[in-house]
Amino acid sequence: MDTRFFYACLLSCLWCFSQKEETPKKFTIDANPFYGSIILHNTDISHLINAHPAGVILGFNKKNFGSKEWHQEYNYPDTGISFIYQDMKDEILGTNFSLYAHYNFYFFKRNMQFRIGQGLAYNTNPYDKNQNFRGNAYGSHIMSSTLFMLNYHKEQLFKNLGIKVGISIIHYSNANVKAPNTSTNTFAFNAGLVYNLNGNEEIVYIKNPDKEKITQPIKANLVFRTGINESDVVNSGQFPFYIFSAYADKRLSRKSGIQLGADVFFSNFLKELIRYQSISFPELDVDPDTDYKRVGIFLGFELYISKLSAIAQLGYYVYYPFDFEGKVYNRIGLKYYFGKKLFGAVTLKSHGAAAEAVELGLGIRL
Repeated sequence: MDTRFFYACLLSCLWCFSQKEETPKKFTIDANPFYGSIILHNTDISHLINAHPAGVILGFNKKNFGSKEWHQEYNYPDTGISFIYQDMKDEILGTNFSLYAHYNFYFFKRNMQFRIGQGLAYNTNPYDKNQNFRGNAYGSHIMSSTLFMLNYHKEQLFKNLGIKVGISIIHYSNANVKAPNTSTNTFAFNAGLVYNLNGNEEIVYIKNPDKEKITQPIKANLVFRTGINESDVVNSGQFPFYIFSAYADKRLSRKSGIQLGADVFFSNFLKELIRYQSISFPELDVDPDTDYKRVGIFLGFELYISKLSAIAQLGYYVYYPFDFEGKVYNRIGLKYYFGKKLFGAVTLKSHGAAAEAVELGLGIRL
């Protein structure tokens, strides 16, 4: 179950479409046909790698010129939406249709563009024990999907037309909401056109050299997370989980901060997994009364982008009565601040590349 950079698609979309109108306004669209290969990240999908997926990536982009402070901090990135049609070229895997909220970040005098997007995908042929028992990559029609694109990007080479060419990585996974979830990662080459919807209007970037330095004391945070998930045993059932977290954070700059805290996990799917292993695999010597709860401590990093922030945490279980995927865990995702204290979060908890759950959270920063 390979997982990559997992972002909060719902909060991303909310943020992307709730921005206030800005002046000036400039938009571009792009179309990028691609051709690639599925990466063998797990031998369990080796029987599915026998062709080269192809499709097209479509993008709608809104230019930002510095009307908000974070624009200048990140070299005036674009915000927008992407749509992907991907034919997996295998009737077992079917076809994927995906919609994302994205950022475009620019480097090397804006000649290189890095797009990162998170959204939802629909697969036409997920696992079915009767009709598609070999399709263990996707356990459900609806999945999360992450998009990475690194391109040489040049706008308005001929009137309103420009070009882009580079590489893309497209990840599909339902993050163990339903088994199986072996997932896929497509590495592809893409080339396409960019069209400027506003003609040859001059771009003027707003610069503020006298930015006020941000200084904050250490803050305490309380978070409640929940969701549903399933173990790797197909048809073992989906169960709710509850996570209580407390941590301290220290903001180091406008862009970054660090965290130190603890989690208490009430993962009900482990109850069923403990019962199942105690009955079906006596050689494992699993006690059916083993406690399913876990406690972990973690160190985290937070990257601030306006009201949105990306988080990454690395944790270690200090209370671990049942052995499930090892004692080290990690969490990545997004937070959205509704004000100075309240925030929402969507995160992915995993053990290395093995996903455990998508977590929906609500927290307070005291």
